[in-house]
Amino acid sequence: MTWPATERYFPTAVPGGLGLVQDILNTAPSGGGPDADLLGDVAAAQGWVSVALPAWAEATGRTAVRLTLTEEDLPKLRQLREQLRRALLSRCGTTSGETARFTSCALQVNLHGDAALTTEPEGEGWRWLTSAVLCEALLAQTTGEWRRLKICRNERCATAFYDRSRNNSGVWHSTRGCGNAANLRASRQRRRAGAEAEPTPAPTPTPTPDGQA
Repeated sequence: MTWPATERYFPTAVPGGLGLVQDILNTAPSGGGPDADLLGDVAAAQGWVSVALPAWAEATGRTAVRLTLTEEDLPKLRQLREQLRRALLSRCGTTSGETARFTSCALQVNLHGDAALTTEPEGEGWRWLTSAVLCEALLAQTTGEWRRLKICRNERCATAFYDRSRNNSGVWHSTRGCGNAANLRASRQRRRAGAEAEPTPAPTPTPTPDGQA
């Protein structure tokens, strides 16, 4: 299974269909860096979705879907990505979040003969993809997995990652990378603050010859 956006930054992939949510978040350049925005133009977006949707189908046991994106789809998808990012940051207390309502995305709910319920996104372009992403987020909320999808606290990174720590306390997508870098910066700031707080020693008087003031 290949999640093309997420694999650029090597975080652990989210289990199941929630990987689609993680992957659309990671279409953004990490920390605004030189990586390409995979929703920046139609060619990049189509290349991303043509790999991400088969991965989603494999993760959820569905039939692979072919989706064609146009220039008109991109602003809506980038807006969805930003709303998801803000919501995850707000949950961690990093920023304030606002309620977003999606009224243009249809979702078909099927009740099968064995009383099992399944969902299918509907629509074309950004509507279908938004429906699929929000459905996976909602399903993950019911299983408790949604709270483990986070944004790396390192602003230079901001990669979406899945927190596999036992107590769900992780804040870095990479402890060795982002975590160590943040700890090093904090250590330098503490040393700098300590040096500035130290009193300046009084100058040593210059000895004078005997009998002179």
